[in-house]
This record gives sequence, C-alpha cells and structure tokens, in this order.
Amino acid sequence: MGKVTGSGESWLSDDLDDVMGVGHGLWVPGVDYVAGWREARKVADRLNRALLGAGFELPAMRAVASTGEDGRGLVRLAGWPDAVDRLAGLLEGLADGGGGAA
Repeated sequence: MGKVTGSGESWLSDDLDDVMGVGHGLWVPGVDYVAGWREARKVADRLNRALLGAGFELPAMRAVASTGEDGRGLVRLAGWPDAVDRLAGLLEGLADGGGGAA
C-alpha cells in the first residue's frame, strides 16, 4: 500500500477546515446550497449503489449528501467501525494489487 501523505500528523483533517469552519451550520444569504446538495446527492447515491453491490448494508455504512459553508457539495461516508474497517481492507487490496487510484 502507498504511504498516506499530508501535512504531518494532521493528514486526517487536511482540507476539512473549510468544511468545518467557525460558522459551520449557519447558512449564508445568497449561497445556493441546493445546487451543491443535489450534486452531492447524485454522487452519494452512486456510492451507495456501489456499496450495496459490494455486499455492504446501508444501515452499516452509507454515503450522505451535504454541503459546505460555501454551498459546494459534500459527501460524507458514515458507518459502523467494522464496516469501515472492511471497506478499508477492500481498498487496501485494490491499492496493493495495482488496481487502485493513482
């Protein structure tokens, strides 16, 4: 498996500060949150179908559409630890086999 990269120990939260900023949860007038959510919903639905096809049950793990403060679509993956661990194993297997994303 390739090395996970990022800025030191904070690689888990890299680029998430924009999503979880100070005003997180507050809507800004004039920002089109619906368009971002629709885009995220389309992709979340696709990922949920792929998860189902891989044998996951949606109560155990699912993609959820959301938006960031700027209205940009955001997809969150939520799941039980054992299901997420299984997904991590599948992705590691793809990466080790050369079939993973670059």
